[in-house]
Amino acid sequence: MNKIKEIKLNSFKDERGTLTAVEMKDYIDWPVKRIYYLTDVSKPRGGHAVRHEKKMYVCQKGNVKARFHDGEKWHQFEMYGPSDAILMEAMCFREFYDFSPDCILLAISSVSYLPDDYIYDLDEFIKEVNK
Repeated sequence: MNKIKEIKLNSFKDERGTLTAVEMKDYIDWPVKRIYYLTDVSKPRGGHAVRHEKKMYVCQKGNVKARFHDGEKWHQFEMYGPSDAILMEAMCFREFYDFSPDCILLAISSVSYLPDDYIYDLDEFIKEVNK
């Protein structure tokens, strides 16, 4: 199974604007524990993995580059606007960079925030994920 998957969300555009609906049941089989979003980003974000986490990232506005390490190799993506999302099905080390000034990146997580579950060292992450 691929740990990281790029997905396209259905967006509907008319004279009133664009509506992007995310039916969670179509993408995830885990309960949502936390939602947060990034705005006004001036430096790279991420640089960590979270134990036991599954996550969905949605680029609500603007664009951003992302890369995920699954324990074996890096996977790179570019996200452009509300139809672009990434589904992370298992613990991965992630980095986000080159945010456009108007970027809004939404994160939907399977776990609550627990500081002790974070791994900030890539080598430590690779060792742990490949045990």
